[in-house]
Parts: sequence; structure tokens; C-alpha cells
Amino acid sequence: MPGTIGRVIVLCVLLPSVACDSPAPDGAVPGSSPAPDGPPLAAETLHDDLTARARRLAAAPYEPPGDDLPPALAGLDYDQYRSIRFRPEAALWKGAARFELQLFHPGFIHREPVRLHLVEHGRITMVPFDPARFRYDGPAAPAAAAVGPATGHAGFRVHYPLNDAAIKDETAVFLGASYFRLLGRGHVHGLSSRGLAIDTALESGEEFPLFREFWLVRPAPDAAALTFHALLDSRSVAGAYRFVLEPGAPTTLDVEARLFARADVAKLGVAPLSSMFLYGRNRLRAFDDFRPQVHDSDGLLLHAADGEWIWRPLGNGPDVQLAAFPGAAPRGFGLVQRERRFESYLDAEARYDRRPSEWIEPLGADWGSGRVELLEFQVDSEFADNVAAYWVPDEPFTAGAERAYRYRLSTFDARLPDQTLAQVERTSIGRDALPGQPDAPPPSRRRMVVDFGPLPAAVADPGGAGAPPPVEAVLDASSGQVSDLVVQPLPEARGWRAAFRLEPAAGAPAELRLYLHRGGRRVSETWNYVWHPEHVRH
Repeated sequence: MPGTIGRVIVLCVLLPSVACDSPAPDGAVPGSSPAPDGPPLAAETLHDDLTARARRLAAAPYEPPGDDLPPALAGLDYDQYRSIRFRPEAALWKGAARFELQLFHPGFIHREPVRLHLVEHGRITMVPFDPARFRYDGPAAPAAAAVGPATGHAGFRVHYPLNDAAIKDETAVFLGASYFRLLGRGHVHGLSSRGLAIDTALESGEEFPLFREFWLVRPAPDAAALTFHALLDSRSVAGAYRFVLEPGAPTTLDVEARLFARADVAKLGVAPLSSMFLYGRNRLRAFDDFRPQVHDSDGLLLHAADGEWIWRPLGNGPDVQLAAFPGAAPRGFGLVQRERRFESYLDAEARYDRRPSEWIEPLGADWGSGRVELLEFQVDSEFADNVAAYWVPDEPFTAGAERAYRYRLSTFDARLPDQTLAQVERTSIGRDALPGQPDAPPPSRRRMVVDFGPLPAAVADPGGAGAPPPVEAVLDASSGQVSDLVVQPLPEARGWRAAFRLEPAAGAPAELRLYLHRGGRRVSETWNYVWHPEHVRH
């Protein structure tokens, strides 16, 4: 699996052309945002000033980004681009704070530089491009002659003593459109986040907003949190963002977004996540690969407004799948890498067992009604993301409208501290027939097996006289017939198994929901899965 640069590059290649802006006046960084009329920004009121700037920007016609990067940079191939390396000794705030900033060079597909500013000692200054901060190794050597003070940067990454007090590890990366990635303690890069998604999975095509500029506030020498701001822009929306990053276990990023519609938005995607699922235990097609599983995330976890915890395993089927979970604003949702054992992947380089999970928690004002959407589509390689999750509000976002959202992103491993119910550990699916069985049922009839982890302590051993109530399952199917439902404990007190038979209706997908209860009390999250009969290869 590629590292930061490689994965973001692959992701951007799959997207429609996105860019950062048109050339800036007066020799400023190309690609920076237009400068709408208004008072200058002040460090003390930066978020409010950026909000006013975003409002003015949305009221003006959209200026599409230019593409004026010198050919020597725009024409770089992947190997040339990755041979341009930032010099760690040139990091911003080096030796002056626990946080340090390293910068990304423009080139290859990162053709529209963004403008970076530092907010220090009550002043705002632009970060000039300095080629001395970079090494142009091997095939990248010719690029050194094509850069100058106005070249600009492609993005930045934040370093912090995350895993070792003596080493400043990468903990956040902002690179490409509005994409960013977070790392918690012990993690390696996996899924991505975005500032905003627009018109995802619509026939009209998706619009990819981008962060045009960033303002990075210098932290105190011993600060454990970093504050920075961004200006987002696209054909339909402009926005002012405020971020507060606190690395650790978990790493958290508090986001405050103030959005302004320049045009009607058919679908607004708030707090979007992007990930990759190639195959797992419930694979539908064969991969000639020694690794048992390959994925950055293996499920969507949703904590609904009514308190229900829902687990939706991910897939890589032949069709585009768009699932909606409607209702009041959720208490949280996220994409999870629940399987954390190395033996489940056997990849000593990619280390899928160390990929982060990420949780979105709404803060402040009620987000209202809407739906969490889960988008999945087929890929044949681990180098392309094929999963997205985001919140879609019911209220239309029309030209001239304003909207504000606050939420917290948190990294974690397999389990959230607040999720105390039994979790789904694995989903296994196969033909419901015995080996050599005469008159075997048709291949369409399936045996569905759902394994849960241990029950919560309060119900695992309820105490009292007599035998505890049995653990039972509640099962529902939107189509077809389900039967032969059996619940049994797994060996060595590892949890509980629920298994059943599914006879699908011809040509109709079956949405399945199953959870465990004991003595009238729900003791597990809800397993939610959609089975498509046509995906079975006979």
C-alpha cells in the first residue's frame, strides 16, 4: 500500500479534475483564492473574518482554478514527484514547539498550489516557497530549475511526538482538494476525510470542493493542540473552516464549518469519509492473493438518534450500492477497521491491522433530520478508494442559504469506549448445503453466520437464583424467507453465534437486520446487511 503521497495521488487520479484557483495578483502564490473586497484579516477575529470573506466569495461568480504550473512540474511522473522530499530540518516551528509543519511540493497531479499563512504574535504572514526546504533527488533534479518564490505549496502535514516523546511523527495531512488524513497513536495511514462532499453518487456528477488557503496559528511551546483555519471554495459552495487538532490516543480534530451556497446544491454531504474495501471474510469473488483480507475499513458503525447501534459490513460487489439510514441526526457514525489481528491480513508492509478507524460526533446545534449515506462500488485494486460515508440533511441548501456545522473526528481501533454492547466480530456467508448432499438445494439458498463478541458484563452473568435467561436473536428480512435461526455460544467464551437460512426472492435484494437480546434486554448492536442474489456466481 502506498504512503501518504501515493495514496492521495491514486485517489485524485480517480476524481474529476480538481484545482485550487486562478493566478493570484501581484506575484502572489498561483492557485490562491480570489481576493473579494473587504477589510483585511485580523489574527484576533480570524474565523469571523474568514466567514465574512466566504460569504462575499459565495455572492460573487465562481472563478475556476487556473493551471499555470510550469510544465517541468506539471509534467512530473509519480517516480519523479516522490523523489522531491521535504527536508525535516526545515520544518516550520522546528525546535520552538511540540508541533512542526512540513510542506508538500506542487507537481504531478498537484498542479494548483494553495496559499499557506502563519498566524504568529498577532500578525498574519504568507509562507513563501523556498526551494532550499526541499531535496530534488535523482529523477527530480530538473524540477529544481523550474521553481521560484511564487511556486506555492500543494499542502502540509503536521508532526507531533505521537508515539515517542523523542520523535515527531506525522499525525495529520492536508493534501488535494479538501482531503485530509488523521493518525492516532500506533496507526498507519488508511482512510481519508474531506471538508465537504457535493452531489455524491448523482448522475450529474460529483463536485469536489477544495481548500484554497490555510491559516496556521503558531502554538505555545508546550501546547498539546493546534488551531488552524481554511477557506473552502467550489462552483456551488464557499466556506470558512476552523480546526483544532489534538494528537494522541485518540487523535481528535474539532471542525467548525460555516457554509454559503453560491448555487443550488442537489446533495450536501457533511463530514464525509472515504475508504477502501477490496475483499474480506465475506468476499463475493476470488482474488489470487496470499493475503486473507485487504481493506482499510470493514464496516460502517452508526449510533442512531434513538440509541440503536448499527453495524453494516462493507462489500465490493459488481454494482454501485447506495444505502441510506434516515432519521434524526445521529449521535455519531464512522468507518471502522474492526479486525485488528495481523493474521487476518498477513501484509507486513501495508499493515492493514494498524489502519485507523474514524468516528464523527456532531457537536453543538442539532443537525436536524436527514440520512447517513453509505456509497460502495467495485474496484479491482487496493490502490483506489471505493467507500464513502457522509451525512445528508433533508433541508435543501439553495443559492444564498447559509449553514453551520460543528463536529469532532476521533481516531480509534476496534471499539469506541461508549459502545458497550456485544459487537459483530465477523460475517460469513456460504451455500446452505452439505458436502455431497443428494438433491442439494439451489446455490441461491444461503447460510448466513454472524458472530458476536462477548456480552456486556451486566448481562453476561446476571446472577440471582436459577439459570439465566437464554440469549435469543431477533431477525428481520425485507424480502425472501428466513428460517432455521439458531443462537449458540462460541467456544472458550469468545462470544455468540447467530446462524440462519436465507431463501432469497428471485431478483430481489434482501435487507437483513439481526440483534441479540436476553431477558427482554438488547445485548448486542444490530447487524445490518443487504444480500443480492445476483451476486452469486454459480
